[in-house]
Amino acid sequence: MIFNVSLMPFYGKKETGVQLPPVDQSKNGDVAKMNMLPVLPFAHSLLEKAVKEGSFAIDATAGNGHDTVFLAKRVGKSGKVFAFDIQPEAVKRTKERLEKEGLVTRAELFCTGHEHAGECIPASLHGKISGAVFNLGYLPGSDKTVITRPESTIAALGQIFPMLETGGIIAVVVYHGHEGGAYERDRLLDYVKQLDQKKAHVLRYEFLNQANHPPFLIAAQKR
Repeated sequence: MIFNVSLMPFYGKKETGVQLPPVDQSKNGDVAKMNMLPVLPFAHSLLEKAVKEGSFAIDATAGNGHDTVFLAKRVGKSGKVFAFDIQPEAVKRTKERLEKEGLVTRAELFCTGHEHAGECIPASLHGKISGAVFNLGYLPGSDKTVITRPESTIAALGQIFPMLETGGIIAVVVYHGHEGGAYERDRLLDYVKQLDQKKAHVLRYEFLNQANHPPFLIAAQKR
């Protein structure tokens, strides 16, 4: 099975492609042997370059807390993660995961939508955020009718991007196979394509031949 990756930076309204070498088929296409990272690990690899000890970071969709824990480990004892989710159950799960990892003091949790990030994060930190992550869709193992919406997602991106420091990264993992997912995907793509290329580098990373609406990544780096 061949896995092709589309790595297509969006620079304003210009779209260019980066040709990647073919996948080694010598081991029967075993995904575990791939040299190309799956979408979420690739998102984390980008965030690892931006989020360091002492950094400030945002988990815009706390969910089950996996990304909050990932960021809390990156920022260390001197940094801070701000995590958002509208569902109390998600905030509870995130707090429990942080406590289990001994990281609860490194994060501040908000049971509110990410579109309120601008008012929740101290103004003194605006322009000092190193990284932010979104996982769009619904909370795994929960009510599938409670989903992220393009209006709030785009509003959050519009608030968080100016809060980034130069070189800071926003990673948005787009799940779009559920009802309402395609609409959010299309609205989001329209939004990021028009970002000023003088202010942002934007790319899309995806596997083109996987079945069942595979997730893809949109990442934006502040210039």
